Amino acid sequence: MQEKEALLEELAAIEHERWAHWQQFMHEQGKRQPDGSLLLPAELIAKWDRLIETPYFSLTNNEQESDREQVRRYLPVVDRAYGKVKL
Repeated sequence: MQEKEALLEELAAIEHERWAHWQQFMHEQGKRQPDGSLLLPAELIAKWDRLIETPYFSLTNNEQESDREQVRRYLPVVDRAYGKVKL
C-alpha cells in the first residue's frame, strides 16, 4: 500500500504543477480589476467554451497535442511504476 500512496502523491504533485501552470496562463490573459477579480477577454472564453464542449477526438491536431504535452509529464511516473509504456 505504501507504493500506491507514494505513486498517488507523486502524481498529485504533477497535477498541482499542471494546474498552477494553467492558472498562471489564465491570469496572464486577464486584466486584474481594482477589487482583485480578473477580467478575461470574451474571445478566450468563447474558445474555452468550444474546447469544453468538444470531445478529444474532434479537436484539431494542435489542440490534441496540447493535451498530449500535459500527459507526457505523467509518463515518467507511469513508466517507473508499471514499466516502459510504448507510444
